[in-house]
Amino acid sequence: MQPETAAEARAWFQKSANDLRGADIDLAAVPPLIEDALFHCQQAAEKAMKGYLTAHERVFRKTHDLDELARACEAIDPSLNSTLAEARDLTVFAWEFRYPGDSHVPSLEEAGRMLALARSAYDLLLSRLPPHVRP
Repeated sequence: MQPETAAEARAWFQKSANDLRGADIDLAAVPPLIEDALFHCQQAAEKAMKGYLTAHERVFRKTHDLDELARACEAIDPSLNSTLAEARDLTVFAWEFRYPGDSHVPSLEEAGRMLALARSAYDLLLSRLPPHVRP
């Protein structure tokens, strides 16, 4: 892998880690910022998948669709399916709470489960990369 590719993949994972941190902070706030935390969960999973694809020199289009990105990751390594299948559910949070509307806000417990899904995707994808790519 070229050094520029490794640096770009690392940058995606660093952004993903920042989103996970943002979700943690949002859920710890009093009162919790659940909608913002869920947006960060979606973003963390998306950026981890894009980092994984970048590390494997796979081109992807500009999208927030985790199903599309997960399929591309699974084409590289089918064993990612069990973890990424659950992370696909985070796609809706890319836009669900960004604007006023009648959206149901999940409970703090549900938001915690969504954060766990995002973190699992991040951890798994990062673990499949060589150490020099990891942030």
